[in-house]
Amino acid sequence: MSAEWLVESTWRGRVFSSGWRELTHSADAVEPATSRVLSRIGIAGPSDIERAGALARQAQSAWADRPYEERGAIFRKAARLLEEHAAEIVPWLVRESGSTRPKAEFELGIALKTIHEASSMPSQPQGVVLPSASDVMSIARRRPIGVVGVISPFNFPLILAMRAVAPALAVGNAVVLKPDPRTAICGGFIIARLFEAAGLPPDVLHVLPGGADAGAALCSHPDVGMIQFTGSTSAGRKVGELAGRHLKKVSLELGGKNSLVVLDDADLDLAVANAAFGVYLHQGQICMSTGRVLVQRKLEKEFVARLARKAKALPVGDPATEDVVLGPLIHQGQLDHVAGIVRDTVAAGATLEAGGTFEKLFYQPTVLSGVRPGMRAFEEEIFGPVAPVTVFDDDDEAVALANRTNYGLSAGILSGSVGRATTLGRKLRIGLLHINNQTVDDQIVNPFGGVGHSGNGTSVSGPANWEEFTQWQWMTLRGQPPATPF
Repeated sequence: MSAEWLVESTWRGRVFSSGWRELTHSADAVEPATSRVLSRIGIAGPSDIERAGALARQAQSAWADRPYEERGAIFRKAARLLEEHAAEIVPWLVRESGSTRPKAEFELGIALKTIHEASSMPSQPQGVVLPSASDVMSIARRRPIGVVGVISPFNFPLILAMRAVAPALAVGNAVVLKPDPRTAICGGFIIARLFEAAGLPPDVLHVLPGGADAGAALCSHPDVGMIQFTGSTSAGRKVGELAGRHLKKVSLELGGKNSLVVLDDADLDLAVANAAFGVYLHQGQICMSTGRVLVQRKLEKEFVARLARKAKALPVGDPATEDVVLGPLIHQGQLDHVAGIVRDTVAAGATLEAGGTFEKLFYQPTVLSGVRPGMRAFEEEIFGPVAPVTVFDDDDEAVALANRTNYGLSAGILSGSVGRATTLGRKLRIGLLHINNQTVDDQIVNPFGGVGHSGNGTSVSGPANWEEFTQWQWMTLRGQPPATPF
């Protein structure tokens, strides 16, 4: 294994589009923990997107026509490369996205699983034979969309890009990927490097970091048939509106205000541990993060005390140089957002039990008790390490509180009675339900998607990938044309 596989000069000032191409505009890749410059990346504009989309469209047909064994082999080689060079990739995830090493290693493992799953797709059945008259064969088959545009976020940059790029390519599409410029290396260039080295044909994959103007160009490009977007609800609205105006298929994976419901028969130690994991993993910068901790009144006092003790004990610091549980938030704007929500919620009557302070981009794990509907910490997606605790008296009130949001992504219910928890869970308006687990879980083989302000009801991963990244074509076959009445 060569230590030179991820050579920073490969992408310095460049994008991946017909090979590594230098652009006029570029930006620094900055380490959030230290503000140090890690590299420099090319920044694509609308003209770069226009060029990439046209080239992808030209390359797509030949890629889809390649024998399934050849397409599958490219994915298997990409997976081997990811495993072989994991020791080089993980530090980039730690430094560029502010991940702790365990989170980065977990993310790489999930990305590897995604490629393995995609490698099997070219050889899977791709249609069904439909009932028809005896002299007609009627077939419905899944066909590639053509060119899929992928717009991916900063928080889990490798997997949230890979979970769309890999299956879209596997079923015969070409892909234009626009990763978040803040994590363009982990969320884009590493993926480009993997598939380039694995033998993906030229122009089947393009990776172009860029701003809102590049995203708009992708959403309106005449050769792009679908947009898969993962990010904030506010940005997703704009993507859905523009892509819909151009009659593109749209998959929106957006934000969440996810509730963890702790019933009075739950194991208290496990409940506190699950709440802490769901709230504080990756500094709370996950769409599935636990954004509300709903605790039955009988447990409230002891639960809050234990969660506050745990929060105060969690180490915070630079994950590249220290053994920590929480790293930095991604940028100053996000820290200001988190600090503002905590400040306003305390001013509205909540109690600050732990945290609430920060240094540079490092926000201390925070616990707020006495959070009620109407307070910002109850209503808004925080995307930071804050546990808003709200008390309830009975199961019906827990349901009402959990459903008191326009979001609908994930929920967890902790209880000694699986039947009781399942009955409660059936009443929640969400896409992901976890009985006796916290809210953050994705195993790649499962359909993943939310409803309401968390998405447009579509799903990616597992069996949903065939539905998302292909379209039905109906085909009939006859021995000869029928006699018609005309």
